[in-house]
Amino acid sequence: MQRSSELTYTPAWWVPGRHAQTLWGRIFRRAPTVPTRLERWDTPDDDELEVHRLDATHPEAPRLVLLHGLEGTIQSNYIQGTLALAQRRGWAADVLIFRGCGTRMNRQRRIYHSGETADLQLVVDRVVSENPDQSVVLAGFSLGGNVLLKWLGEQGTGVPRQIRGAAAVSVPFDLEAGARQIERGLSRIYTYHFLRSLVMKARAKLEAYPGLFDDTRLTGARTLYEFDDIVTAPVHGFADAHDYYSRSSSLQYLPGVRVPTLLLSALDDPFMPRETADTVMRLSEKSAWLLVEFYPRGGHVGFVGGATPFRSHYFAEERLVQFLNSRLP
Repeated sequence: MQRSSELTYTPAWWVPGRHAQTLWGRIFRRAPTVPTRLERWDTPDDDELEVHRLDATHPEAPRLVLLHGLEGTIQSNYIQGTLALAQRRGWAADVLIFRGCGTRMNRQRRIYHSGETADLQLVVDRVVSENPDQSVVLAGFSLGGNVLLKWLGEQGTGVPRQIRGAAAVSVPFDLEAGARQIERGLSRIYTYHFLRSLVMKARAKLEAYPGLFDDTRLTGARTLYEFDDIVTAPVHGFADAHDYYSRSSSLQYLPGVRVPTLLLSALDDPFMPRETADTVMRLSEKSAWLLVEFYPRGGHVGFVGGATPFRSHYFAEERLVQFLNSRLP
């Protein structure tokens, strides 16, 4: 697919650098609050999924399925911003909240991870069965984008006909390379932020399931790699962090994608080494289904634009909605 967009991205002059772009939304943005209905869906393993649903303005409207990033929630500013754009177009939308990220802890031993696609499959199946004539588009941010791309690659030509397009924003693509990347320099601030909440959730699981992992080792964890080696890998059946990253990274699944898919990232993303971006671009050249838009600046799920802080806008959300709209009949 050729690069084509009626939108262009000019980074906001008042948000300089990759880290400011990455952190602006979390610290300063006041995203709109879009009212949604909370539903809890039973899973085959006697657990539940939390899905927040936005109703369409008319029965023929398309439906957008959204996936959040690591430790995201329904309140994540990029989720609310995208929901607001969908609402403006009259679309329906469903936000899948990964297990352990909802308003209450899930029941089973497992939580969520970057390679878990069964829950997305359940959501897609239900959405399609509810209205077989409705067009569906999919979008994921960061970890959610990795899950989305892995699922698309796994499904290949088996993706339901109702799915018209997909978009993945700020995906790490190579999980191990990304984990190593944020261990360096100022990027370690992200490690600290994520570890604080991940460790708290892991200990809550350990109280419910004694012996689930080695708590003594967890006390000494200082990186996401160490956390995944101690908790994520054994809880979810992987040999270690390297095995988890190797089997879960979406990079290897890109050649199997058979749905028009936008890959939108910034080359200064602190979560993605430049070597990974180069590999993604080479793979996309061999695919008729992947549209790569990698911009020089934008940070991680940042892409802040606008003349002033009071007239800010968020290019990634605008672009993914514009791209998905272009795929609709």
